[in-house]
Amino acid sequence: MVVSSAPGKVYLFGEHAVVYGEPAVPCAIERRARVSAEARDDDRIRVHAEDLSLNGFTVEYSDSSDGAPDVDAAESLVQAGIGYIDAAVEQARDAAGEPDAGFDITVESEIPLGAGLGSSAAVTTAGIDAGTRELGVELSAEEIAERAYRAELEVQNGEASRADTFCSATGGAVRVEGDDCRGIDAPDLPFVIGFDGGAGDTGELVAGVRALREEYDFAADTVEGIGDIVRSGERALAAGDVEELGDLMNFNHGLLEALGVSSRSLDQMVWAARDAGAYGAKLTGAGGGGCIVALDPTESTETALRYTPGCEDAFRAELDTDGVRVEER
Repeated sequence: MVVSSAPGKVYLFGEHAVVYGEPAVPCAIERRARVSAEARDDDRIRVHAEDLSLNGFTVEYSDSSDGAPDVDAAESLVQAGIGYIDAAVEQARDAAGEPDAGFDITVESEIPLGAGLGSSAAVTTAGIDAGTRELGVELSAEEIAERAYRAELEVQNGEASRADTFCSATGGAVRVEGDDCRGIDAPDLPFVIGFDGGAGDTGELVAGVRALREEYDFAADTVEGIGDIVRSGERALAAGDVEELGDLMNFNHGLLEALGVSSRSLDQMVWAARDAGAYGAKLTGAGGGGCIVALDPTESTETALRYTPGCEDAFRAELDTDGVRVEER
């Protein structure tokens, strides 16, 4: 059995715009998903999942004959829990040249599902690493990132970007623009995260932005404006100017609001963070619910968020310089 883990992430800048070739800067955070993979002597897949914003479940199935797994839970929740795992298994089988390999898989995650913190990318990345190693193949972080991207692309019907999976595979702060992915230097960033307990529908939100962009020139200009913010943010990162980073995060959130991907709870948390003295705050991820990220080296923002209506949890998160890694074998 092999146990691998991979970090979640926050976006400093660039979500949604990255889908259209604009740059984005996600940063890995020290909250991880752990996936264990143990080879079976048949082609069946047994998945036990915990902490994926579900109450936990176990399913066993064979994708070649049984169709959807039979489990007493809403189909959407089951698919959210196993869709990325199934795609990771297919990538591991392909990498090892063993198309009929079966696995017992356990998933444990510290990252809320669908909250904008990269849960699916972390699970997919860790799953590919654990599965391939269990089959005797060791891939580089870049190879895992590429395969994890292909898996997400399949599950998300062609709407995925490389940002989440590359960040999860390599750790640290990264810059993604189209197919160009690379790590970049970043200072210690005082991340504070607020979580409203919900999750947006990534596919629906991405489709909504696409529709706006196709209908209105100013929406397309807004997407390009986010790209300009990212480029300014890169310069601020290189200079270690956290105050300017905060200002740019505020601008980025305003443009995401204009594109219709924020929500009342996210906006409330963003304004609570700013009122508490944060350098800046914005939603992170697809939006529609989930998480905001703020920059504040003091305790003020975390305290303010805990008393903000609609915020279910608030916590600090350090930049995680480790990407995918083996925890046990």
